Amino acid sequence: MTKPNIAQLNDTNFDEYIKTAEKPVLVDFWAEWCGPCKMIAPILEQIAAEEEARVGIAKLNVDDSLEVARRYEVMSIPTLILFKDGKVAKRIVGAMPKSSLLRELNPHLS
Repeated sequence: MTKPNIAQLNDTNFDEYIKTAEKPVLVDFWAEWCGPCKMIAPILEQIAAEEEARVGIAKLNVDDSLEVARRYEVMSIPTLILFKDGKVAKRIVGAMPKSSLLRELNPHLS
């Protein structure tokens, strides 16, 4: 399996990426030291590969991109925020199994 296309976002490229996305984008707010973040990473890679036509996956390291993390009031990680048409459509805090995550996302994906 090829490595899925997961965008790496930061304070500099975040707004432009979200604004110009042609499909919903699920942004994973994470940090290197976060155990649950490491647990959900392979799940997000699977979703990026399997649901590529319906949703984009992006990651934003909160330690490196404090401005965006503060703007979206990310208090605990992992926080997953689904952006649709440049706006927040869904916010999920904490790691969860792939089936639960897809159940949360599906109503927002075409």
